[in-house]
Amino acid sequence: MTKHKHILTHGLAAIALTLGTYSAAVSAEDYTKMTPKALAEHLIFKAGGFKLDEATQEGTTVTERQTQDGIQKACSALGSKTIDGDTAAKVNAMARKSIVKPDGGIKLGDWKKGQALARSGFGFRVGHRDDDHSKREPGGNCYACHQLDPNEIAFGTLGPSLAAYGKTRGTSEAMLNYAYEVIYNPHSYFPCTYMPRFGHNKVLTQEQISHVMAYLFDPESPVNQELKPQSW
Repeated sequence: MTKHKHILTHGLAAIALTLGTYSAAVSAEDYTKMTPKALAEHLIFKAGGFKLDEATQEGTTVTERQTQDGIQKACSALGSKTIDGDTAAKVNAMARKSIVKPDGGIKLGDWKKGQALARSGFGFRVGHRDDDHSKREPGGNCYACHQLDPNEIAFGTLGPSLAAYGKTRGTSEAMLNYAYEVIYNPHSYFPCTYMPRFGHNKVLTQEQISHVMAYLFDPESPVNQELKPQSW
């Protein structure tokens, strides 16, 4: 009991110290009059809520990661409004300009590696326990938004189902080009989408994208297999 009480005391002290730091940091401004957005930005960028000079695995800093680029600013400005034609055209143009194609053309990689990448949500966290990419590569976390393998028992529904993707679409040059560009920067086709810009933001390398594409297109991939009858 004494040991647990000692740990609890230290934990509460740490929380009090943190809150005290925040309180002192915002005391120079009347944060009670700030909007929620202004207060959030104040706590992140001015009050020491984040270690802003910490290096990120994609080669920038936390400050740069928290700073919106042109596409993010254009989409954020919409608020809850439906995207208009001018914004869509502007975002689409910025996205298409960002796409970098692999030397030698777009090719399919290893679907087994692509499956692992699609199922992994590891990577790109910052803070007191940021991810070490030298020991484990980051993933795409694709199944969090899409059904891929038709026999997968759990998947997200924010994005459309990609089951039988290669089987129904084929592997023409145009189709491979389209899939690559959507993964690299989906705003090139779907302005202000929620889908991450895997290539542009260096979440996935060109090689990793080729593996994810193989998972989508390869005839041997589970994505392109028949749905197995379930026995309950």
